[in-house]
Parts: sequence; structure tokens; C-alpha cells
Amino acid sequence: MEPNRTNKELLGKGVQRMAIALIFMFISPVIIHSAFKNQDHPLYIPILILGLIGAGFAIFMAFKGIRTIMESMFGKR
Repeated sequence: MEPNRTNKELLGKGVQRMAIALIFMFISPVIIHSAFKNQDHPLYIPILILGLIGAGFAIFMAFKGIRTIMESMFGKR
């Protein structure tokens, strides 16, 4: 019986997804903060929506990245 080997290609994809999530985890709060600081501006709502979508995307990519990394180490169930 052979032990599971780490799929390096899949691991790289997972790490890349985590890096994208990390970037969005820093950018999205800055955009949301900027929107709340400029509530008088006519583009307040679109900028706030953009920040919230970015935050949701960061969470989505983090879960997807963790799942991909786990799949590369332990294989598909």
C-alpha cells in the first residue's frame, strides 16, 4: 500500500488562490473604509458595493484555496 503523495500542481493552485484571497483581504476593507469616509460623494453606493463584493470574493477564494490545498494533500473523497 502506497502512502498518498502531495499533488504539487494542485498545491500550487491552492496557494495561488490563497494569495489572491490575501490581496483581496487587504484591498476590500480599504475600499469600504474609503466609501464610508466619503458618504457625500455621488459614487458612495457603487464604491461600497464594490468593496463588499471584494470582501465576499476574498472569503470565497480563501475557502476554495484551503479546499484545494487539502485535496492536494489527502486526495478527493
